[in-house]
Amino acid sequence: MSDTNSKGFGAFAEKLVFGARTPLLILFAIVTVVMAYFASQLRVDAGFKKQLPLEHEYMQTFLDYESEFGGANRLLVAVMAKDGDMFDAEFFKTFYEVNQAVKSVDGVNRSSYRSIYEPNVRFVEIVEGGFAGGNVIPANFAPDSERFNPSSADFERIQSNIVKSGQLGRLVAEDFNGAMIWADLIEEDIQTGEKIDYQRVAADIEAIRAQYQNEEVSIHVIGFAKIVGDVADGAKSVIYFFGVAIIITAILLFLYSGSLKLTFLPLVCSVVAVVWQLGALSLLGYGIDPMNILTPFLIFAIGVSHGVQMISSWNTEVLFGSPEADAGHAPADEETAARRTFRKLLAPGIIALLSDTIGFLTILFINIRIIRELATTASIGVALIIFTNLILLPLLLSRLKVKNKEELRAKALEKDSTRDGIWHALASFTKPVPAVLAVLVAGALFAVGHIKGKEMQIGDSQAGVPELRPDSRYNRDANTISSNFSLGVDSVYFITEATVNACTEDYLAMQNIDRFAWHMENIQGVQQVITLPAVAKIINSGWNEGNLKWRVLPRNSFIMRQNLQNVETDTGLLNRNCDAMPVIVFTEDHKASTINRVIGAAKEYRQQYGAGEQVEVEVSKIDQFLGENSIQYRSKPKEELEKGEVNFRLATGNVGVMAATNEVVEAAQFPMLVLVYAAIVILCVLTFRSIRGTL
Repeated sequence: MSDTNSKGFGAFAEKLVFGARTPLLILFAIVTVVMAYFASQLRVDAGFKKQLPLEHEYMQTFLDYESEFGGANRLLVAVMAKDGDMFDAEFFKTFYEVNQAVKSVDGVNRSSYRSIYEPNVRFVEIVEGGFAGGNVIPANFAPDSERFNPSSADFERIQSNIVKSGQLGRLVAEDFNGAMIWADLIEEDIQTGEKIDYQRVAADIEAIRAQYQNEEVSIHVIGFAKIVGDVADGAKSVIYFFGVAIIITAILLFLYSGSLKLTFLPLVCSVVAVVWQLGALSLLGYGIDPMNILTPFLIFAIGVSHGVQMISSWNTEVLFGSPEADAGHAPADEETAARRTFRKLLAPGIIALLSDTIGFLTILFINIRIIRELATTASIGVALIIFTNLILLPLLLSRLKVKNKEELRAKALEKDSTRDGIWHALASFTKPVPAVLAVLVAGALFAVGHIKGKEMQIGDSQAGVPELRPDSRYNRDANTISSNFSLGVDSVYFITEATVNACTEDYLAMQNIDRFAWHMENIQGVQQVITLPAVAKIINSGWNEGNLKWRVLPRNSFIMRQNLQNVETDTGLLNRNCDAMPVIVFTEDHKASTINRVIGAAKEYRQQYGAGEQVEVEVSKIDQFLGENSIQYRSKPKEELEKGEVNFRLATGNVGVMAATNEVVEAAQFPMLVLVYAAIVILCVLTFRSIRGTL
């Protein structure tokens, strides 16, 4: 049985593929076994910096001051008394043990570790003759001692110290019903360069929770490491869901095809595509991030979709033939049906899969490693479907033998006849009036979509973590912490740079920083702002009998030095040279609207009072198309700053990270859409050789 369509790309590929059926099937089997081996070597690879747009201005600030101020990768552990009163011997004993256990977790930066049991959390009070101060919890208040038996007087003293330290609402709950630990994590070991294992950190924290949480005390944990742990734990169940998805798909395929063989083959080819994808990632040196764990589902679904088209066309050829054949509308044998199906679907299938691949590749324009890994993972998987579902599947179909064709043909005709009403209803849209109505409805929906699309926000729209369910343990912990403490995990650090020893020798710079803090305090969505100038003003008032009139920044450098002599770098308010001081802004949440408002206010102030300026930089036409602005703000080099000048560096902290990510995604959004549609149009024009067909 010969076919009229014996020329062109499809015919050439058909001769090439079907001319070497057996060698190709053996090759596919060998490659699958090899890829399965490499897929088994694939490891989970999670990282904090993978989620950062490291070339963005804000993340350059984060990298410059990561070791000094941290803040972006923080773990918060809250220990809460269930009866609402933390002043109990058992509570303090438990909190102390949790404090020591969390401190010993690998990856915790002990130099910036903070809790009321740590010596870097102190109180200062005004007494006759000057100041008095010390640790919030006295050194002799040691819960690990056998003689630990605090009295009510001891608890009153500690409560008083907490109030004096200014930690109420920060490290201690506002209602004195719990206390919190701040632990910054180090992404890489400074000496060995080994990356932190976030899943192990999360597991260690969960082990601490399981050990110390009881009927009297509850423990709540939030932070990036805990998110990774929870997502990874959930990702383990993906294997079971994948199995369930295969079963459901198999049932649907069987209902559609009515054949176990035609059900089995598309599933096998789609699973082979997933195995090849995972093996290819391992060969390229990639791991799989918990945030990208659903990508294999996507590849499997796309593979099944193309597989269904293939078996549907093959089945039609076997039972009814095709009008394109020389012999007329006569059934074809299995191999001829496979050849015709291969030739007919190869070009449109490749076009569809290339369109998907190009769509995923455009995501590479978002310069964030985890997103680029997603783009690479998905594009490799989709490209491999060309081999597994457009080549392997028709080769396997050519080896099938169909029995009882007459009976199957009768069943197929009967099934089609029961659906005549549906097809006639759909066919009516080819008539002028229904067609015009359909176009008008589509146009109206397009207009509504365009209007509503302008309201779309880049970033989170809810207060919790969107990767997890609203009622997940993490989101419930986040709600508990935010409702009991005035300061949660959502913070942004604006690093202010000035001359060396500016905090004691440059009154104008300190005044500028203080005014910036006041400006940020008045922005909607800001809970609290902490700065070194604010601390200096409080201490200055203390040296003057607590008189509020003296809560100002002194112009005299000797007085300023006296005020700040006991403020250490481990407070996180200044660096060793006192030429960099963070303005720590705690926000109510990390919604996109809140982030845009806070960052926008900081930019406005920086533009007016910062030492930097707007400069025109050389940007290529391509970079401009990809969202690069030729007019950019540049801070003045730190070593060139003069007295009174301040750089306002945006921005670190977890809110700073989200702001940078949102800006990078927003800048890439339009170019990505243009490139995707341009690629699809070009591929369609090359395929159909018709502008109208492309439209």
